[in-house]
Amino acid sequence: MPEGDFPNPVFIGSVRNPVALFRKSRNVLKYYFYQYYTPHCHQWSLITSTMPSPNHLERDGWPHDVGIIALEVYFPSQYVSQSALEQFDGVSTGKYTIGLGQTNMGFCTDREDINSLSLTVVQRLLERNNVDYKDIGRLEVGTETIIDKSKSVKTCLMQLFEDSGNSNIEGIDTTNACYGGTAALFNAFNWVESSSWDGRYALVVTGDIAVYASGSARPTGGAGAIAMLVGPNAPIVLERGLRGTHMQHAYDFYKPDMASEYPVVDGKLSIQCYLGALDKCYSYYKDKWRAKNKDSQTFSLSDTDAIVFHSPYCKLVQKSLARLFMNDFLSDPSPDYQHKYPGLEAFRDVKLCDTYFDRDVEKAFMAASKGSFEAKTKPSLLLATNVGNMYTPSLYGGLVSFLASRPIEGLVKKRVLLFSYGSGLASSMYSLRITSDRAPGSALERLVTSLEDLQARLESREQVEPRVFEKTMKLREETHHLAPYNPVGSIEGLFPCTWYITAIDEKHRRQYERKPAISPTDGRQLKATESKFPTQDKSTDSNVQQAAI
Repeated sequence: MPEGDFPNPVFIGSVRNPVALFRKSRNVLKYYFYQYYTPHCHQWSLITSTMPSPNHLERDGWPHDVGIIALEVYFPSQYVSQSALEQFDGVSTGKYTIGLGQTNMGFCTDREDINSLSLTVVQRLLERNNVDYKDIGRLEVGTETIIDKSKSVKTCLMQLFEDSGNSNIEGIDTTNACYGGTAALFNAFNWVESSSWDGRYALVVTGDIAVYASGSARPTGGAGAIAMLVGPNAPIVLERGLRGTHMQHAYDFYKPDMASEYPVVDGKLSIQCYLGALDKCYSYYKDKWRAKNKDSQTFSLSDTDAIVFHSPYCKLVQKSLARLFMNDFLSDPSPDYQHKYPGLEAFRDVKLCDTYFDRDVEKAFMAASKGSFEAKTKPSLLLATNVGNMYTPSLYGGLVSFLASRPIEGLVKKRVLLFSYGSGLASSMYSLRITSDRAPGSALERLVTSLEDLQARLESREQVEPRVFEKTMKLREETHHLAPYNPVGSIEGLFPCTWYITAIDEKHRRQYERKPAISPTDGRQLKATESKFPTQDKSTDSNVQQAAI
């Protein structure tokens, strides 16, 4: 068939010749032949997949609508009640539940570590969305839970890809406290939008086990992992050019003792650093907004539909929303004291740097911003208040919670403002925009459907007594980095399809197995998403049950 008879939807630069096109991109050529040769020459059968993967897109410009295509969340199957923990610890009623804003806290036994959490969430995402292992071209992990000073979590995850034969996967671990997941996500976005992109998806994993020594900080722990599939034509799109970042040297929270899971924390400095970074990032984000929207007014909270924060504890999130409200107030050249800022006249001349611990300022702006908090931020706290601080997944647990809080018609075209913070310190503020396409079978519909079981999964967890939680924490402390070691925690209560540790040998090599999809003891089954991510014929054995590192 002569070249002139071809339709022209796919080009790489100005290349139109199929042979040259093949040399440029085998994946693009496969799509080209499937779409246009097949109707005329049925002997062509280069692909058997109907996956609308990103490899067929035009490559002579920016890939369109790069963002998050799918999300998967994992949290431990057991938790302790914060109110019960208050009684057990002998503290005043409400210290954890009201003072911190926490309800429950998830935790891991000695059967789970950062590798097992990541194995679980990655395999669940790929299976539930029918994504072929061969279609992953970048895999990056953001975590601060370090179990090896050299070997990365990402290399552990490569076991899942062995049967597919796909070892051509870029990316590695990224670490800086709770910010590593955001750095990994930015790297994934940047890869898809760069000349390095080969047409496949990026996969980002954020995961941590947050534990503290016995004392006032212990109730701010948590554990979990979130995986995000990144590519073009996404239902949740990164707003390009709208990102503010603040980096600074500080010893607010750090982990210098490699023999311990516990951090060193300067509580007061940590709060000051968090709020100071929030001010800086919001200011930089506003600068980017002005540069991009030259004819519009200065950005304010009224320009976004949801505000999601990294959540060390939920009360700090509410204070942070109030602080952004105060930023808007102080930068407003003509504040409306009658409707928008009633009763705030006395605070017109305050300086941000003087207000970190000013209770009068804090109280006034929390009251003034309560409506905004209830509408735009509180819906994002479902996982934070019921699982706790997951560290790197914390911010993205907020995004998951927001998405799960509304019906699909309440999500279309919404802008989500996100603030990411990691002690030490690294921070960024950026925004995502949700697509307008909510048709049945659309990417947004698939994503929202995949999160419909979130509340049910939270409710299916086992509540344990504080003494059991305390005993578990003691066991983790005593066996941290112990080798050889055979874990003693029960696997019966684990969720179906959870990876867990079976043994650690004398050389610290860890072995894992995966719990079957159906638990023989309670009949629970992993809910599969009715996804339409078509896949190529897989050589992958999705029921791999054992892996060794």
